[in-house]
Amino acid sequence: MAEAPTAEKPQEKTQKPIVPFLRIPADGGKPYLQGSRCKDCGATYLGGRMACSKCFSTEPMEDIKLSDKGELHVFSIVHQSAPGVPTPYVAAIVDLPEGVSVRCNIAGVEPDPQNLKFGMPVQMTTETIRTDREGNDVVAFSFRPA
Repeated sequence: MAEAPTAEKPQEKTQKPIVPFLRIPADGGKPYLQGSRCKDCGATYLGGRMACSKCFSTEPMEDIKLSDKGELHVFSIVHQSAPGVPTPYVAAIVDLPEGVSVRCNIAGVEPDPQNLKFGMPVQMTTETIRTDREGNDVVAFSFRPA
């Protein structure tokens, strides 16, 4: 006797980071940027590393949680981009207290140089930017004026 077809289980929706160094805790905790610190010289990097470019150590590095606050180091207002990317927007580099610089977008501010100051405090935020084919939320980070 043939078995009755079973209903497929609905797939659990998850959040997937758009970059590998953005961590989204499974317990619903606050997302953060992951860095690595050399155990020999203390140099800190964004994301994981196989070796230290400062002291050339190949010992495993320590994973660290980077600060969600930083300072605007430099910015540019982008007026032309790839098809489908809304412009204008603010592309920037933010310096974190750990000595790491992060390439990001600045959100929450009109893209006008009068609204941005070098050294201004900023804070990281995340948002769902789209849904992938499996129905998962794709999450990106940006910084906003603090």
